[in-house]
Amino acid sequence: MAVERLVVVGGDAAGMSAASQARRLKGPAELEITAFERGRFTSYSACGIPYWIGGGVTDRDDLIARTPEEHRARGIDLRTRTEVLELDLAGNRVRARDLDSGAESWTGFDKLVLATGARPVRPRMPGIGAHGVHGVQTLDDGQRLMDTLERAGGRRAVVVGAGYIGVEMAEALLHRGFEVTVLHRDEQPMSTLDPDMGGLVNTAMNRMGIRTVAGAEVAEVLDDGAGRARAVRTASGDEYAADVVVLGIGVEPRTGLARAAGLPLGTSGGLLTDLSMRVRGYGHIWAGGDCVEVLDLVAGRHRHVPLGTHANKHGQVIGSGVGGGYATFPGVVGTAVSKVCDLEIARTGLRESDAREAGLQFVTATVASTTAAGYYPGAARMTVKMLAERRTGRLLGVQIVGGAGSAKRVDVAAVALTAGMTVEQVVALDLGYAPPFSPVWDPVLVAARKAVAAVRSAGV
Repeated sequence: MAVERLVVVGGDAAGMSAASQARRLKGPAELEITAFERGRFTSYSACGIPYWIGGGVTDRDDLIARTPEEHRARGIDLRTRTEVLELDLAGNRVRARDLDSGAESWTGFDKLVLATGARPVRPRMPGIGAHGVHGVQTLDDGQRLMDTLERAGGRRAVVVGAGYIGVEMAEALLHRGFEVTVLHRDEQPMSTLDPDMGGLVNTAMNRMGIRTVAGAEVAEVLDDGAGRARAVRTASGDEYAADVVVLGIGVEPRTGLARAAGLPLGTSGGLLTDLSMRVRGYGHIWAGGDCVEVLDLVAGRHRHVPLGTHANKHGQVIGSGVGGGYATFPGVVGTAVSKVCDLEIARTGLRESDAREAGLQFVTATVASTTAAGYYPGAARMTVKMLAERRTGRLLGVQIVGGAGSAKRVDVAAVALTAGMTVEQVVALDLGYAPPFSPVWDPVLVAARKAVAAVRSAGV
């Protein structure tokens, strides 16, 4: 029997999880695996980069789960610093370039995995290419930023954008002793939350010494005449001095190869797959990680949700399919957690704007509570907001902002959303209680109880 050839494009979470799982199921005599990675690193925690930049993680290599050498020792022909330039689907081959030598070559495949990830959004404006302007998506990106920080002649940093990447990088830069200004277009930071909850984040960030500027449309990066960033100018003409500029605007799927090859893309530009992560209409091509769109189980539509947790699961599902097994990825409810200094931030399900876009009628309930019994030493304040469908009481979303011990409570809501529970059913959940961990009524249950009352008051 001929040896099958698998080509993997992308060497981080999804790609190498897929390659590793496929190798567990099929040995080199059955499956030849070639993987291409543009950068120098593989199988690393991109989510950990801000904590390395900020000094919480002292060694960059602690973020690496498996090195290229370890993958090669397991029978995977992993080629780092090699970029795939073209997919020839008619000929079942890919064209790649060695970024060091410039040499190009074609590699054939019987099965193909696309795990090309996402790239930081870089707005088209004057000065965006100046030295000292950084997006942070890969470990190579993180190393370039670290090099800039160590050479910076001043201690002023401007972060453009206030989503997860923006607030985490603001914290990292603050820990490194920089004066940090965060410029963002929205009413409040953290647009993944409703504005009222984002306002809590804004207050806390300013209290920590991070300056936030709302409604700031960045128009230009000014340089010092030698090509290095010196300031950021907004559309209103305001200037903010900067020795380093970090882009935290968000990311977009890296799907240029797929688009050029005619593969199906969704509204956000991510690849569309079935439940087994096969690209729609192509039985021998899989895709996973930050380059795909996934099914939102609450809203019932596909969207781009770039998270490492999903990417690793995608890789396991893909590797099982490539290796002759069967697994599926049913979708997500949109759960994410983050922190900025001592403030924890969490969300799952729909925001108010998401619910309106989905055509849902809903009620909301917001409660202020504490992470432990109020009399217990160290109890921190926390706020929980809950959305429920007006007619049925179905849980639609939860947002949490508070001190230590707040964020992971969102997991209870994530399970409830996945199970399609109503807020009345959430109230009846048998959650653990002891004074060091929770008030007698956990804040999530209090919010659910208030949501039940709102549903009943709203009527049909």
